[in-house]
Amino acid sequence: MWKMSQIICIGILLILSITDVRFRKVPSGILFFCGAAAIIYQVVQRPMDLWLAAGGTGVGIAFLLLSRWTREGIGYGDSLAILVLGIYLGFWGLLEVLAAAFFLLLPVGILCLILNRMSRKKTVPFYPFLAAGYLMSVLVKGV
Repeated sequence: MWKMSQIICIGILLILSITDVRFRKVPSGILFFCGAAAIIYQVVQRPMDLWLAAGGTGVGIAFLLLSRWTREGIGYGDSLAILVLGIYLGFWGLLEVLAAAFFLLLPVGILCLILNRMSRKKTVPFYPFLAAGYLMSVLVKGV
């Protein structure tokens, strides 16, 4: 049976995925609210060791720095979502989600290259892959 926090997380990721696909941007206010909620969740529930949450936060910060370094090659919104998921899931949970997301993104990227749909100017929305990666992670764990 799914936990309420997992249902809320997948719901938010699905809504943000639709927003990312339709408008190619995500409201930062929602991300900051979700970040605050993830911090409160960690403080109140304490579902994991503080070091795991800090590790997930560190991965998110690394993605934010990567966004800045690549001049938004990876968008700030995507990196903020990774940061929030890192706070919520911790280091290992975030790595599971990212591995699944990149694994799902790989064939889409290859298909876009084969069909000549990609160029340096075009981007692929990443939120749907984060949502699918999170869903896969939850389904595989069976929690």
